[in-house]
Amino acid sequence: MRSNRRMKWVAAPAVLSIGLLLAGCTPEQQRGFLPAGSTDATNLTPGITGLWVTSWIVLLAVGVITWSLILWATIAYRRRKGQTGLPVQLRYNMPIETFFTVVPVILVLGFFAFTAQEQSKIEARYDNPENVVQVFGKRWAWDFNYVKDDAYFQGVQVQTDKAGEPKDGTMPVLYLPVNKKTEIQLETRDVIHSFWVVEFLYKKDMIPGQVNYMSFTPTKTGTFMGKCAELCGEYHSMMLFEVRVVEQDEYDAYIDSLKAAGNKGQVEGDLNPNQEYFFGDEAKAENE
Repeated sequence: MRSNRRMKWVAAPAVLSIGLLLAGCTPEQQRGFLPAGSTDATNLTPGITGLWVTSWIVLLAVGVITWSLILWATIAYRRRKGQTGLPVQLRYNMPIETFFTVVPVILVLGFFAFTAQEQSKIEARYDNPENVVQVFGKRWAWDFNYVKDDAYFQGVQVQTDKAGEPKDGTMPVLYLPVNKKTEIQLETRDVIHSFWVVEFLYKKDMIPGQVNYMSFTPTKTGTFMGKCAELCGEYHSMMLFEVRVVEQDEYDAYIDSLKAAGNKGQVEGDLNPNQEYFFGDEAKAENE
């Protein structure tokens, strides 16, 4: 009875301390220091955030236990004053060896299973997506085919001013309507690229001769930063783009503006970097 009471007196402060610690977490800490705005950027980012934060909590708990055992062994089995020679040597402690084999295997399998589950959600294709965008990566820019709207955008490599800021009109922009089931078809015109919208918490390689897919529903309007996440050549760092998630009316107006500018139809998917589209007219004139 006394031992149970002692355990309660020990457990109660520990539980209270943990509760106060978690309650004092900032929003940045609660999302595991992932990019601001990523928690609800799409219908799938909450699951990715939960996997990330839970993984760190589990790993931190394992670390605390491991560090505590190391410190305890260091203190409990240190050489005392007056002791000489080697301490008693122990071998083949099967329960401990089994524990330190089984637990890591369970943790690895658990992390793999939950990661595969979240990945399969993103790469599973909708039966009837409301919006389909075909994305071509190229050295060092992007082309976007708005498949269901029969319009396209061809990007140029981002040009910067003396301060290193992107010049107006050189940043490729991908428009997406909010709360619409969206399928992204990923292809490349030349080398391997990788499509990464930072706040969407997922990136997917673009491999020559292969079509990869991402599916999600944007759930929050705003502008999100995108970039190529695969080292693809000299100007890899300039292979940037933006994703603007907007209301349906604004999205329709943008599609109309593309068609009015002559960008009606779809750009071809040949393995061709389209170098002529990399630089604006001003850069072309300078090169000539």
